[in-house]
Amino acid sequence: QVQLDESGGGLVQAGGSLRLSCAASPRTFRGYDMGWFRQAPGKAREFVAGINWNGARTSYADSVKGRFTISRDIAENTVYLQMNSLKLEETAIYYCAGRISTGSGPPGTPSGYNYWGRGTQVTVSS
Repeated sequence: QVQLDESGGGLVQAGGSLRLSCAASPRTFRGYDMGWFRQAPGKAREFVAGINWNGARTSYADSVKGRFTISRDIAENTVYLQMNSLKLEETAIYYCAGRISTGSGPPGTPSGYNYWGRGTQVTVSS
């Protein structure tokens, strides 16, 4: 059974930073592309960032480029999302997702992933 557990969410002021973590089942983490998505109330789930199985390729939504960084620590079976200069409109539940790598890089749509965590709430206040 694949398990993904997010942590690190919380309340932060606009302009502040948070680092999210996604701990994955060890036997499944290697060879998996991973992604971060977010979903605000009343809105569709949207892609934030993705990283391929060995960390060599990353991709970002245009809205977060230059502010967010995705990374992975294979030894620790963990994927991270460093979020800087957070904006009010980025309040959402943030989800970690994974899929067996096909070699084409991390997908940018929710349908590209098979496994999901339960999410962690990020609230950005003024």
